[in-house]
Amino acid sequence: MEKPKQDYSFWTKYKRFAGTEIMLYVIMIVGIILGILIFG
Repeated sequence: MEKPKQDYSFWTKYKRFAGTEIMLYVIMIVGIILGILIFG
């Protein structure tokens, strides 16, 4: 099983952007919940 070096760079970049992506998803989910509570 040979793995190219691109996987390592991909995972390092993914780990860097993972935090921001999680924050964006959390903000989206909170916004949807607040919208349902306000308009519901």
